[in-house]
Amino acid sequence: MFMDAASLILVCVMPNPRDFEIARLLGWYRIPLRNAPKVIAVDYLAFYQPKRGFGKQGGRIAYVAPVRGHELTTRGELLRDQADHPRAREEYYKVQLGSVTPLPTPIPAKKWRRITFFYTTGEYLLGAHTVDDLVVSSSDRRNLWHALRDRAAQASAYKVDLPEMPLEPEILALLGLMNLPKK
Repeated sequence: MFMDAASLILVCVMPNPRDFEIARLLGWYRIPLRNAPKVIAVDYLAFYQPKRGFGKQGGRIAYVAPVRGHELTTRGELLRDQADHPRAREEYYKVQLGSVTPLPTPIPAKKWRRITFFYTTGEYLLGAHTVDDLVVSSSDRRNLWHALRDRAAQASAYKVDLPEMPLEPEILALLGLMNLPKK
């Protein structure tokens, strides 16, 4: 894992083992648009695993993954086996990830019990002994917010509207997006 002191980190909740396996094996993490933090264009995600979903292995941050990009889609597109879910049509960010890597030493949440999203830096993450240590001090907070503002501006500057590329029915069928009639 190559993380430097200035790396922007989004700490987010990894609610259950299934979502962890999706991140680890499929390389993405989902964030509901309605609950999303303002800036998704960060360098890394750090995953808080609650005790409720992970038992004795929970209540800590034990894994990080580099962010490769993100896109907006629906829950139904992300989780095709849950097409009837009440939120299937709601918009979600699909955050593309690099390799999910264990931290050398997990960071326990001593006082914190409910974590959704917050920002920190590589310097804080690499030196943290507890989740409390990830909270950016007031003297560094201004620099963090400037970095987040600049990152958000860069992300919006690179958005390009490309025309949809038509795919052949055979390719769509291979991707499981279309059923072809039997010949």
